[in-house]
Amino acid sequence: MKLKPEDLEKIAERMRATTSLRDGEWRARITVHMGTCGIASGAREIMKAFLKQTGDQEEQDVMLTTSGCAGLCSHEPMATVELKGEPPIKYVKLTEAKVTKIFQDHVVGGQVVAEYALGKGHERIG
Repeated sequence: MKLKPEDLEKIAERMRATTSLRDGEWRARITVHMGTCGIASGAREIMKAFLKQTGDQEEQDVMLTTSGCAGLCSHEPMATVELKGEPPIKYVKLTEAKVTKIFQDHVVGGQVVAEYALGKGHERIG
């Protein structure tokens, strides 16, 4: 497949958006937990579902990232959603349908989906 100039421009724009998100220009950050237990429980499908949502909505200020195990294997697959200036919310036992609701209600609408949430805040000790 040959790349066209417009393809290169799209790639460059995506890279600029990714870089600016890393530099702190994101409005929302979604972290899909992809440790061994998460992957075995379906975290790859959850990542694909969030990728579809970000693509369908053309959200330019949403960072989608991964992390390792969160230490709560029985609650996998899990993701953490953090809106700029708000504490992170950990969502558990995710399905594609739950991802759609979380994305629409929390990421886009700013309202936590309490029935899918395990907790609020960071897991820091001390």
